[in-house]
Amino acid sequence: MPDIVELLASPAHRYVGRPADGPAPAPPGELVERIRIREGLGIVGDRYFGKQAHRDASVTVIARESLPPGASLVQVRRNILVSGIPVDDLIGAVLTLDSGEGPVSLRVHRPANPCAWMDATIGPGARQWLRGKGGIRCSPLNDGTLRLGPVTVTIDS
Repeated sequence: MPDIVELLASPAHRYVGRPADGPAPAPPGELVERIRIREGLGIVGDRYFGKQAHRDASVTVIARESLPPGASLVQVRRNILVSGIPVDDLIGAVLTLDSGEGPVSLRVHRPANPCAWMDATIGPGARQWLRGKGGIRCSPLNDGTLRLGPVTVTIDS
């Protein structure tokens, strides 16, 4: 059964400047047990919530199967880590997740391509490892809540 493994809602940008300088410290409490999502706005409390430039990319999803061993959302800066869902194959689709508090539908717009920061946060070669499987950038189509644990998945094209 598919699962939501980790959730990240970070109020701060950590990747500023050059990757060689390293990321800013992680703010406390950015890995959470549940997130509230607002239609067209993103994740409440996240750095991209309500930002016009990120409306089509306010929620990011990545598959645990795509991550290098030992990597987490804190390192890749995606919002939702799932298991058992081939997220990188869903460009153009609507991904609906229901973790028990009602369905949350996400329009999948484009890939979340890895950047040079991946080599700085995960380790050398991580950016190459994640090419073609760095996750997806989505916009929420309705309000809802997602939490850790088993999730029911619906995919519409």
